[in-house]
Amino acid sequence: MTSQVSSPAEQADGAGGAVVGGQRTPGSPDGKEVRRLDRVIIRFAGDSGDGMQLTGDRFTSETASFGNDLSTLPNFPAEIRAPAGTLPGVSSFQLHFADHDILTPGDAPNVLVAMNPAALKANIADVPRGAEIIVNTDEFTKRPMAKVGYETSPLEDGSLAAYNLHPVPLTTLTVEALKDFGLSRKEAERSKNMFALGLLSWMYHRPTEATESFLRQKFAKKPEIAEANIVAFRAGWNFGETTEDFAVSYEVAPATQAFPTGTYRNISGNLALSYGLIAASQQADLPLYLGSYPITPASDILHELSKHKNFGVRTFQAEDEIAGIGAALGAAFGGALGVTTTSGPGVALKSETIGLAVSLELPLLIVDIQRGGPSTGLPTKTEQADLLQAMYGRNGEAPVPIVAPRTPADCFDAALDAARIALTYRTPVFLLSDGYLANGSEPWRIPEVADLPDLKVKFAAATNHTLADGTEVFWPYKRDPETLARPWAVPGTPGLEHRIGGIEKQDGTGNISYDPANHDFMVRTRQAKIDGIEVPELDVDDPDGATTLVLGWGSTYGPITAAVRRVRGAGLPVAQAHLRHLNPFPRNLGEVLERYEKVVVPEMNLGQLATLIRAKYLVDAQSYNQVNGMPFKAEQLAKVLKEAIDD
Repeated sequence: MTSQVSSPAEQADGAGGAVVGGQRTPGSPDGKEVRRLDRVIIRFAGDSGDGMQLTGDRFTSETASFGNDLSTLPNFPAEIRAPAGTLPGVSSFQLHFADHDILTPGDAPNVLVAMNPAALKANIADVPRGAEIIVNTDEFTKRPMAKVGYETSPLEDGSLAAYNLHPVPLTTLTVEALKDFGLSRKEAERSKNMFALGLLSWMYHRPTEATESFLRQKFAKKPEIAEANIVAFRAGWNFGETTEDFAVSYEVAPATQAFPTGTYRNISGNLALSYGLIAASQQADLPLYLGSYPITPASDILHELSKHKNFGVRTFQAEDEIAGIGAALGAAFGGALGVTTTSGPGVALKSETIGLAVSLELPLLIVDIQRGGPSTGLPTKTEQADLLQAMYGRNGEAPVPIVAPRTPADCFDAALDAARIALTYRTPVFLLSDGYLANGSEPWRIPEVADLPDLKVKFAAATNHTLADGTEVFWPYKRDPETLARPWAVPGTPGLEHRIGGIEKQDGTGNISYDPANHDFMVRTRQAKIDGIEVPELDVDDPDGATTLVLGWGSTYGPITAAVRRVRGAGLPVAQAHLRHLNPFPRNLGEVLERYEKVVVPEMNLGQLATLIRAKYLVDAQSYNQVNGMPFKAEQLAKVLKEAIDD
């Protein structure tokens, strides 16, 4: 979905809590009141087999096409099908959309759609008083309630009196709407998520045509199923329009003032990263080769890149992580843009080959979509705990640059930046995304191809060194004096034969060398090459001359920025800086840190960036940490920053 918006503007992220008021507009054709809001947070929740991710994705797509700014947070179990009706089996999708610039999926939902008792119990603690709760009453029978510890029905015992409760027999209404299709009750029940989507689409005036088109395409081989889902979708819309329980519908205007002029589409982090890799290969005029082993939450990149053979993309689903990176490094040796994708456990398996890439000094992108650990850990939950592994997780001195995107859309630019570094400096590069960015989505301004960086490289084509006797030879480790990069010689180029392997190289010749002085020189040279990488200076947002700086990296950008807006809105000065480049750090980072009395570093780990900052710059950074598999909430960080300022 793409949409056109115009005229840039900067507005504050919503201040948290439900948007209760709003401007009232004349009634809709059905005579019901239409209330205008500036933003809404909706959470769909149900069993992992109830289609909550699909429901949320469709609502998001229609919202993006309508022109709202948006941010999403899918949250689902690691099991393919967790036990039905249990708390561990609950899957949810949260969407925050607004008529202005927003940064996060929202702290708390204004609307909760709960498909069963487990979904209600798992999410009710996040729902503020006065919020709307829509429940599927058909599932609130004795056995499903007993599974999650409800002795009495929460729909009847008064425990939900603080909320605007809408009991809707979603299953019954869906089955009734589909009675003419000849489906079994079980088959008809599967469309109840589309009924719910239709109801919410009516409540918030979302477009419907694209969803109907999507359903026809998705079930093209089963047109009767496609039509059944469309009928259920329309039935949900009609229910909202005719029932007396929903007396008000809502409008959230397009965010026409939130973005620069351009063509936008909704995009997830993994999709943006995939497009960034393709763009990098095109700008470098190199074939893209992905050697990968499927692992959550990185697998979507393999799935996406496999669709783009027309751009010269080759994908190899290897038998294991080691084979995946080995193939990618071999492709780099052969003159391709080599990429391997994984998550934290896979990085551990790839570490020896990453060290080999450091020794061979070949361009290679290691994409790490971080998740909760250690070991298998939490496959579908987010974390930022691989920073120190990316920095130091290899034997010997094996420095590797690290780039971290900050939003789903920024994954595109980060991929281009990582490719620039890899190709310019002939080095493996870590690209550290995480599950929050990978699965979350937001509007992305589609760039003009002419505005993309030129990444073209020159392969070695001739000898480059003259021996004392006048013989012209090729030295594979003779370096560019500016970048310290060695020449990239494609195998088969006449006269450029050279040795490869993991044993230490002699400076210049690349011959095997055990000489202590040579090893010392090569280790220091490889480090100097990484230290000399050109990265932009760190930008600091400090309009008020604050004494407290909040420093972040990666996906904490949205919650930190939203928190900073709230703190400033309360009249307190606070400065903000966010790191994209974690190795090497921006050259002005030390000077920036010295300007502030306090430095607060929020991270979804136990303080890994803070550890690096303390060690390198001798700054007493205050670490604020969370490792619960979920991103920070803006209000949570705002409270931390206020306490730091007042302390």
